[in-house]
This record gives sequence, structure tokens and C-alpha cells, in this order.
Amino acid sequence: MSLQRYEGIEQSIREQYLQKKRQNPESLDRRLSMSWSNWGFGLEDLAVSCDRIKRAGLDYVELHGNHYGTNLGYGVEDTLETLASTGLAVSGVCGMYSDDNDFSSNRPVKQQEAIDYTIRELEFTKAVGGEYLLVVPGSCGRAKAYDDTEFPRSVEALRRVAEKFVETGVKGAIEPIRAAEVSFIHTVAEAVTYIEAVDSPGIQWINGDVYHMQSEETNVPNAIIEAGDRLVNLHLADSNRLGLGEGSMNLDAMIMALYLIGYNAPGRYVTPEPLGPGAGPYAARTSIPDPAQLDKLVMGSVSYFREREDYVRSLA
Repeated sequence: MSLQRYEGIEQSIREQYLQKKRQNPESLDRRLSMSWSNWGFGLEDLAVSCDRIKRAGLDYVELHGNHYGTNLGYGVEDTLETLASTGLAVSGVCGMYSDDNDFSSNRPVKQQEAIDYTIRELEFTKAVGGEYLLVVPGSCGRAKAYDDTEFPRSVEALRRVAEKFVETGVKGAIEPIRAAEVSFIHTVAEAVTYIEAVDSPGIQWINGDVYHMQSEETNVPNAIIEAGDRLVNLHLADSNRLGLGEGSMNLDAMIMALYLIGYNAPGRYVTPEPLGPGAGPYAARTSIPDPAQLDKLVMGSVSYFREREDYVRSLA
């Protein structure tokens, strides 16, 4: 019986993975670095969130980019104290771009908001030791285009802050997002085109998200391989955007693809971000969460991922 097309792709990835394991087993010695994106925890105190993430066995947190104004967001000193007390380090910061701070906006004042916001987040990311800042070229939550010149407007606006990425040493990571949530830059290939148009050494990376990939890419593991060395962070959720193991994603194939591209290297992260179904998840930023549900979500997702990673690493 012949394989379905996706099965053939994933079988090929498995064969390549096993070949790499046989030929260069030491390249697989280091496990994948796992973080957790905390903005879905809403208004929960950062110390409580970090304590949960540490109890789940993680060493990294991706922080909510919540510096929406000069008097808003996490303070550097307080954040460093919380990190020190919990033993966590910052993987990166999840930049949050909406109609209020949109590089592609047809209202220049909103482009300026995106520039100013990005500068604040870059300064914060550097101060707390983060590796990357996630950047969305347009407004997340707005699927309808303003017009047909969003791409060049966004490129020109991001260029105006590009030198700040170089100055701070923070990696600018462009995130492709599904068409139900943004008006452009939906795929890895489109993100590469955008990065090349911006043409800055500080903005050369991709923040992937497997939930968006399942909507926009032909095959999620293949998209991971296509992103290759540009991939600095990968957001994880299952097929229904719930916790890992709660849907139908082939997590094993994704893990194999990550090992194939040498993703088990310092400074590259897998980061669960299960936000639940819906076209605009940003409401979670200001919600009051249920700590017990968050405990279950984090513990279950982390343990499931590590269980599948152990299985993949045991294959011979």
C-alpha cells in the first residue's frame, strides 16, 4: 500500500534523522532547549509565572513584550530579581504588534508607535539577557489588508529601527502568522523575502509557530527544515492550539526535523505557546488566569514534549 503524501515526507525525515544519528551520533548529544512564552498567563504576577515554569523543569522563559508605553511593562531590576530567585534565564521577548503599533499601518503615527515600542523592547531584552525579539511585520489580529503597499511600508519602517538590533545584539526574529490573523507574511518563504528586503544584519532570523505552519505550509516538519539556520525560536501548540498532546500534530516528526537542522544548539529554543482556538488571541494579555489550569497546561505540555523527545532520541 502506498503512503499518503504527508506520510512519505515524514518517513523521509525519519530516514534522514536516523542516518544522521548513525553517522554523527555526538551531534545529537545535546537536548533541545525548552522555554515557555508567558504572555498567555495574562495579568499573573511574573514571580508566580516563573515559579510554575521552573517547577515544570524548564530553565528559560520567553517574556511578554509588555512595554506598551514608557510607564508600562516589566521593570528591569524587578525582572532580574525574579529570574535570579527562580533560576530562570530569558530566551527572548515576544513582541506584540497590533493596530496600535503596526509597521505596515497607513497611519504614520502608528508606524512611529511600532518603532518606539520596538526600541523599548530591545533595550529591555538586552538588559535581561534575552537572545531575540519576535517581530510581526503587520498587525496581529487584523486579517484584512489596508491596501496593496503594506509590504514596502513595513520594510521601510522596520529599517528605521534596524540599527538598534545591531547595537543591542538582540536577534530580530520575523514571525510568519496564518492568514486568519495577519494580512501578509504567512509562510517561511515569505518571511525570508521580507528579511531580505529589510536587508539588516540585525534582522536575519525567523520565529516559527507550528500552529500557523499547519495552516500555511505544505508540511510542518518540512517548513522547519526550510527555515534552517534562520530559525531561532519555535512556538509550540497542538493542532487545536491547546496543550501538547491534546491534538493531532505529529510532534515526533517535528522533533526529528529540529535535530536534523542542528537546532539542539545554544541560543535556539522550542517554546510552548498554547493559546486556545480563535482568530485573535491577544485578549489573553489582559485576562485573569486560573492558576490550577495553567499548572496543568504547563506541566502536561512539558512532560509530553520531553516524553516524545526521549522516544525520538531512542530510535535506532
